[in-house]
This record gives sequence, structure tokens and C-alpha cells, in this order.
Amino acid sequence: MKKWIAYFMIAAGVAMAAEKPNIVLFFVDDLGWNNLGYRNPDLFETPNIDQLAKDGIDFQQGYVAGPVCSPSRATLLTGKHPARLKMVRHVRTDTKKGIQLIYDEQGRPSHHLLPTDPARFPSKNWVDLEQVSYAEALKELGYYNLFLGKWHIGEEGFYPVDQGFDRQVGTTDHGSPNNYYPDYFRDTDILDEADSETYLTDRLTDELVTFIEGWDQKQPLMVSMWYYNVHSPNIGRKDLVRKFENRPGLKDEPKRVQYAAQVAAVDESIGRIRAALEAKGMDKNTVIVFTSDQGSLYEWAPYRGGKRVDTLCEGGARVPFIVSWPGVAPAGVRNDSIVQTADLFPTFVEIAGGNPAVYPDLDGVSLLPVIRENSTLKRNEPIYGYRAYEDLYASVREGDWKLLGYRSGKTALYNLKTDRVEQNDLAAKNPEKVQELVEKLKAWEKEMDVEQYSGFQ
Repeated sequence: MKKWIAYFMIAAGVAMAAEKPNIVLFFVDDLGWNNLGYRNPDLFETPNIDQLAKDGIDFQQGYVAGPVCSPSRATLLTGKHPARLKMVRHVRTDTKKGIQLIYDEQGRPSHHLLPTDPARFPSKNWVDLEQVSYAEALKELGYYNLFLGKWHIGEEGFYPVDQGFDRQVGTTDHGSPNNYYPDYFRDTDILDEADSETYLTDRLTDELVTFIEGWDQKQPLMVSMWYYNVHSPNIGRKDLVRKFENRPGLKDEPKRVQYAAQVAAVDESIGRIRAALEAKGMDKNTVIVFTSDQGSLYEWAPYRGGKRVDTLCEGGARVPFIVSWPGVAPAGVRNDSIVQTADLFPTFVEIAGGNPAVYPDLDGVSLLPVIRENSTLKRNEPIYGYRAYEDLYASVREGDWKLLGYRSGKTALYNLKTDRVEQNDLAAKNPEKVQELVEKLKAWEKEMDVEQYSGFQ
């Protein structure tokens, strides 16, 4: 039972609720590192996200451990690597395209097999309820937890309200909407309203703004806004599409026009939510975290890769990562520490006055000292990327070096300091470094208990 965690809490060491900051997590779906106005002003407009970066710490080297919808979410929720959780692909409970389902003793499709996966890795279809979520950890520290948007790490029975959240809004079994205008989802009328033409991102934002306006509790608040945008289908809000359809670099690519409008809708949402916090007098005592679950569906310069191709390259695995905390974190600074979204679970716990050490097997580290001082995080080990779709399955990032590992035994090596676009494979010229990183990968695979699927064991 995961509630055993409570017995490790030392009440005298927990700050009073009134002293604890609120936390708002903006988690965008499929937003690439370079899909922001201040990084790519010719193609995107994101004044509110740009302002958030000016108000906080902009981490330049933020990564996801498993650049896939479900694994990325599972890691964010638990602070544990997708390989440890055995969720190495997006949840599938259908049998399309040769998918094979594995059923548990209760007759539920607990795992699935993908025919194109050379390792035949059975990937879980939900996050086990025994796993401690950051919502449960924060609940023990006095927080109210609100969840809005996309879940995609378990169907009903494994929903946010089953994982420690007090309320969920807009949660479905779907990994993406059918449309960003009503009817939003197949097989459910959730969030639909009669005669409504409200864009889905605006619909969720309306819910959150109304909630903030009515918030009158003394306990601290944790808001998890996990957007469906900017996932496909690429359907931008109609008025925003008109802003981008004649923009040089986009006008001949209608799907990217829609995508840019989707990004703009998320940006507008964040501006509205921040304004609601300010109007309520909550903004000065609220930590805001902004990040993404993986790179874009499309490849964007300067990075190689994206959601579907070369996904463990920088274009698929490197994501925006901004933290703002008025009066605590320095404002308008960039930080080159290598960080992962796995670091957010222990960071949230420590921000809330708890001790991350009481939670076993966390694969992230608390960023609180880095946030307070804009210092450089000294990791004692590499960060690892992992997927189970095709031959390319693992990455090892240590310092400036990055190794790509294939189940066929192939390797590629890049120095990201001099080659951030990953075009110059240095494996043949640096066999010792390749071997060093391969040995670390093999040891890590054993720790994660996935060595049977390795390309190198």
C-alpha cells in the first residue's frame, strides 16, 4: 500500500500550509524546444510563455526520459524512469495493426506487444496504483490537487482521482481529441456543451479560471494542467489560424500553420491563467513550471528528430523547461544544467516542505537548490532515454557526450557542445568513450531490470 509513505512524514518538520507556495504545472503535449516565440519569432508567437521565461529560470537542456506520450506522463507523475515502470510505449488497449494484448488475472489488458518492436518488450497499459504519485505526496503535505486535461496513463480505474488527485476535469481514455471543436472526443460527451463552439484548450482554461476565481481554501493548491494541445489532429483555433496562414515559412505548409495556431492557443491559455492568479492575489506565492512531454510531430531547425523519427535525438527528447517562483527563483536567467522531467517529483516534494528521500527508487533529483541559486546541477550519473518501438531504443547523455544505442548493437556518438544538430557521428574516432557509455548503459539496464531487452548485454 502506497499510503505507508505517510508514516515517514515528520510533522514538526512540515511548514504550515499558509507558508507553502501554490504550484501550477503546465504540461504541453508534443511541443518542441524551438516552438516558442522567443526562440523562433519568425514562425511562432508566444508572448505569455516568453514573459514566463523572463520571470523565471529557462533551462536550456531539459529532457524527457521517454519521449512518448504515456511514458513521459508516467515519469512525470511518479519520478520514476519509464524503463523502471515498464511503460515504454504509449498505452494501447486495441488490436489494430497487429497489436497483441496481454491480460492480467482480472481479465484486463495490462500490457501490449508491438509487432515492429525488435525486443518484443511487453509495455504496461497503466501506472499501477501502488506507485506513489506527486499528487499523493503533496496531499500528505497538505495540498489540494486539481487535474485538467490529457491523462493517457490508464483508463477508468487508473484515472487521476485514483492516483491522489482531488478532482479531475476533461479526463478521458483518449490520447488525443477527435477534434478541438465539439464534439471533442469519440464515445464520450465529456466537456461538450449544447450549442457550444468553444475551442478545447479554451474550454479547459475556462474551467481552471473559474476554479481559481472561486478558490477560498486555506490549504495550498497544486494545479496540473496537462494540455491536449498541441497533439494532432492539427486543428488551430480559427481566428489564430488566420494570423499564421500567410506567414513566410508557414504559408505553403498548412499543417504547420495549424500547429502554430495550436501553440498560440496554449500561450493565450497560460496568459489567462496567470491573470486569474494575479487577480486572486495568488501570483506572488505560486511556483509555475512549464514543460512538454516530447518533441514536435514535425522536425524544426536546429535540432534533428521529432516525435516519429529519430525520437531520441534532440528534436524529440529535448523540451522547453521553465520554472518561475517570485521572490525565490532569480528572474530572466538561463541555466545550462542537464535536467529531466523525472526531477520534478522530488522538486515538488521539497518545495512543499517534504523529504524526497522517503520515496524509494526515484530516478530524478530535486532541483530546488538550482532554482534558488541558478546554480549548475552536478549529476553523479548520466541521464538515459528509452523507448521500445524500433531499433533505436536508448540514449546516454553525460556532460557534452551523447550516445545513441540500437538493439542491433549499433552505436552513434555525438558531442553536443560542438554538434547540437547531431550530424557528426564520432563513434569510430572515440571507441573508448563509446565503450565507457555502453558499459554504463548496460549497468543501468540491469538496475532497471530490462537487460533482457538490451542490444548490448
